[in-house]
Amino acid sequence: MKLRPLTLADEAQALQAHSELAADNFEFLLGYTQGMAWPEYLEILDNQFTGTNLPEGRVPATFLIAEIDGELVGRTSIRHELNDFLFRVVGHIGYGVRPSFRRQGYATEIMKQSLTYINQLGITDVLVTCRDDNVGSIQVIQSHGGVLENKVEYEGALWRRYWIKKVS
Repeated sequence: MKLRPLTLADEAQALQAHSELAADNFEFLLGYTQGMAWPEYLEILDNQFTGTNLPEGRVPATFLIAEIDGELVGRTSIRHELNDFLFRVVGHIGYGVRPSFRRQGYATEIMKQSLTYINQLGITDVLVTCRDDNVGSIQVIQSHGGVLENKVEYEGALWRRYWIKKVS
């Protein structure tokens, strides 16, 4: 599996993944709005990466898709820093796997590669969160050394806050 940035050629698969995960109330394409021109969306992602023209509440971030043999299986969003909201609820890394690719180890590999990436940015204490009822994510986070700090309520749901420390 390879993590890489989105390209113009990814539009159809990415929009399909976005639609599939909307059923889970999960925003696959962060910041994408219905009908947005694909090149405009890619520019938004480039701006997030460089920290340029960020909308209020956004921080520099890297958005990567997970691909296997030309098939988009999931994605990760790696925040280079945390604001108050990200610290309280969302964390450094947010990932998702398309429903047809779940329970095949892709989330674990996405997390592994995301942790390598964020550690290369110099971030060694990584906050990762998930909903309290997301057994799959709980297992993925804990398998990477996630230590539960606490649980917080957000929009009527309980969220788990885990810290993963870089292992030298």
